[in-house]
Amino acid sequence: MGIVIGETAEVGDDVLLYQGVTLGNARFQRGKRHPTVGNNVVIGAGRESPRPITIGDGARVAAGAVVINDVPPNTTAAGVPAKAIRYHNPDTGETRRLEQMPDPEGDEIRALRERVSELEGRLAALEERDAAPNEIITRRRTVA
Repeated sequence: MGIVIGETAEVGDDVLLYQGVTLGNARFQRGKRHPTVGNNVVIGAGRESPRPITIGDGARVAAGAVVINDVPPNTTAAGVPAKAIRYHNPDTGETRRLEQMPDPEGDEIRALRERVSELEGRLAALEERDAAPNEIITRRRTVA
């Protein structure tokens, strides 16, 4: 339910389309205007492909990705616009990253950790500075 497959789209064998996938656009032009999807492809929920692109055999497309360029065989594409982020060699089973996806939450957590570390250092320096005069004042009172 909620899957749109344009009239000129070609879909291979053993393709898994999750909900909300759109293969095509609403333009009224002649000729090939919808994607070609290879065999053994998985396309995540809410994915869009508004152009006549090709998604290669064994490819994976992440949920919510907007594919505007071809996806090579055996790769995983993600993002807006979608980019190939991982390659899987079906012969050897090797998987390697092609590009690091942005991680705004991770970046924020790293920045917060650095800030906490900086503030802890400043607090330790202040406590050390405040402890020294208190010792001097205590010594003066006991002497007097």
